[in-house]
Amino acid sequence: MPNKLKLYNTLTRRIVDFEPLDPRRIGIYWCGPTTYAPAHLGHARSAIVLDTLVRTLQYLGYNVCSVRNITDVGHMLDDSDEGEDKVGRAARLEQVNPMEVVQRYTLQYHDMLKELGTLPPQIEPRATGHITEQIALVQQLLHTGFAYEVNGSVYFDVHAFDEKHNYGRLSGRDIDTLMSGTRPLTSQQEKKSPLDFALWKKAAPQHIMRWPSPWGEGFPGWHLECTAMSQAYLGLPFDIHGGGLDLCFPHHECEIAQAKAAYQKDTANYWIHHNMVTLEGKKMSKSDNHFITLAQCFTGEHPRLSQPYNPMAVRLLLLQAHYRSPLDISDHALQAAQKGYDKLINGLRALSQLTHPGTTPSQADPCEEEIRTLCEKCQQDLLSDLNSPKLIANLFDLRKYIHQIDQGNLPLSSLSLSTWHLLTKTYTTFVQEILGLQEKHTIQAEALIQGLIDAYTEAKVRKDYAQVDHIRQTLQKQRISLQDRREKVSWQWVS
Repeated sequence: MPNKLKLYNTLTRRIVDFEPLDPRRIGIYWCGPTTYAPAHLGHARSAIVLDTLVRTLQYLGYNVCSVRNITDVGHMLDDSDEGEDKVGRAARLEQVNPMEVVQRYTLQYHDMLKELGTLPPQIEPRATGHITEQIALVQQLLHTGFAYEVNGSVYFDVHAFDEKHNYGRLSGRDIDTLMSGTRPLTSQQEKKSPLDFALWKKAAPQHIMRWPSPWGEGFPGWHLECTAMSQAYLGLPFDIHGGGLDLCFPHHECEIAQAKAAYQKDTANYWIHHNMVTLEGKKMSKSDNHFITLAQCFTGEHPRLSQPYNPMAVRLLLLQAHYRSPLDISDHALQAAQKGYDKLINGLRALSQLTHPGTTPSQADPCEEEIRTLCEKCQQDLLSDLNSPKLIANLFDLRKYIHQIDQGNLPLSSLSLSTWHLLTKTYTTFVQEILGLQEKHTIQAEALIQGLIDAYTEAKVRKDYAQVDHIRQTLQKQRISLQDRREKVSWQWVS
């Protein structure tokens, strides 16, 4: 393997060498979306951070099993277990079955990620497909004494857990500070403490999504699904757990507590959290209509956008900030990313058309050492906690040399064959395989065809019949037949 990957572990709050539990198989569990609304830029950043991590581990030679869940039940509007289930609320407002909402937004999420070129996870379980496992986990927590049942609902006893273990070690919070920031319980609330969280909720009469359980009909709490499904598919502990910084508390903290309480095991050895996406300096918010969906980015149909943006340009923009840093989205930033993407892809196109003569230069060009240094830095920066901004900067510097060679300002014969191979391999590998950038330009076929028809018509007027035949034959190869009519030349598809 080339080098060790260094990662910032939220659990230890420092950058450490990644040491897999089993080098033959790396287990990653990543928190996916709650499927009640269209995929937005925050969803995209999460998916691309996971994608970059997986691609990097594969580059190092590891066999990776990534599990990304789909939350389709149990995520309440308020993290204190109050309000409606988010999926159920969306279904009620649209007057459709909740699974129709889930399926629609799950398919859209997959379509958007496909446009962004992310690798699909090996396993993508849904919470509703693992009700049995979640009920079994609740029963285990009741058996170990870290949960209690009240009127058909079951809650995790945070104080009981904290007496024997450390609740808050991931987020760095202590229970006294957490208690000081909570609202006092009202007589209607069933919890022993405001910090206790729902493992299983009794379904109200109007609640659509419900399942039978030992405690009556109800549905699982949001935090339960990830512990149940990660244990089912990866075992405990596994290598890496990740997701957005907003999930660190309470969601991931609750996962750690559930696993320790039920199985006496840690959840994962490494915890990775990516920072948030803002829009023009402000937090994105659906309630304030201050957000942009991925579909709107790709079509340009948003008042804050001046044009449609290539999905690969959106991907590049999301990689231009370190995953642990905030990322601000704006029309100006997207325009700059579009230009940067075009430059990187033009570098790939130039490389594919250049051939080294195979001769050995009599004297090494001074730029050889810099090219080799830049190639080495690409790997160093990638393995230094996935530092994609520095990696991209190195690639832009390499692209300048490629452009000089392509323009004839730097003779290819002045570089050694080994340096040329290193440049070609490094640039291609890191642009395509690590950053995941592919040539994906939308071409307006109608406009191109019309341009050829105009050239065809002009050639007929000039009586340049060789050109006329050439254009007609070129179009025929693309299954396009020209129809000469009195008023104009038209075209149609042919079999």
